Amino acid sequence: MKRVLLLCALAAALAACKREPEPAAPPSAAPGPVAPAEPGAPTAPQVALQDVAESTPDYIIGISYQVSAERYPVLAAELKKYADNARQELIEAAKARNQPGGATSAPYDLSLSFTEVMQTADVVAVAADGSSYTGGAHGAPLIARFVWLPKQQRMLTARNLVPAAEGWTTVSNYVREQLHSALSQRVDADGLPPEERAEVVKNASRMIDEGTQPDPADFALFEPIAAPDGRLSGLRFVFAPYQVGPYSDGTQTVDVPAEVLLPHVAAEYRTLFAAPQANAAAAPR
Repeated sequence: MKRVLLLCALAAALAACKREPEPAAPPSAAPGPVAPAEPGAPTAPQVALQDVAESTPDYIIGISYQVSAERYPVLAAELKKYADNARQELIEAAKARNQPGGATSAPYDLSLSFTEVMQTADVVAVAADGSSYTGGAHGAPLIARFVWLPKQQRMLTARNLVPAAEGWTTVSNYVREQLHSALSQRVDADGLPPEERAEVVKNASRMIDEGTQPDPADFALFEPIAAPDGRLSGLRFVFAPYQVGPYSDGTQTVDVPAEVLLPHVAAEYRTLFAAPQANAAAAPR
């Protein structure tokens, strides 16, 4: 009899537990409203961006995500894909050097950091900067830029931003002018003899012209410049070492104001930009 009473009491307790409401999940920072994806917009599973720190006798890898892009799965997937590819290439290079005839010097290393450039309701931009060392005098630069449009649920690319060829001719001419001017200032500061100066300017000018052809491929890396109203006052085009100058010149950038870009920007993206200002100025960093 005691056994039956005990079972009845247990059943009653379980029934009561089922009737109790589940505890609420702990509150978290609620993201702002996100417009529904356009038909056919890219989708991706949720991606966790976790820092990577690996150290072996053959290689050292450090990857840092100083961004909060998880609320945009497609963007987060692109960031992780870029990092994973860089990591895999370094590991493969490290394996190859351990094969017969391969190099056996200091460990290879990869350093890569993702930082947030802009985050508004219309534009989210992330910069990837780092280097990968697999032998030689110095590491290979790792430079990428990702511009995500939350309301349109798509990445913004140079080719889509400026669709017509004449637009890239305008951008190319403007960027070349800025880069040539900056080159002259650097060379003048070095105080080189006239003949040496002429040779340096000649070689560097050739690299500038070859690396800034009126083709969106040469302007694929860019990041937005914020205007006071939160829209874009222009774009900063980024050029990796060797594209428009020797490695010693490092990464170079040129700010192109909205007044230069807007006449050539595709209609669907023009509202991202603030109204041009007559006194807008741009110069390479």
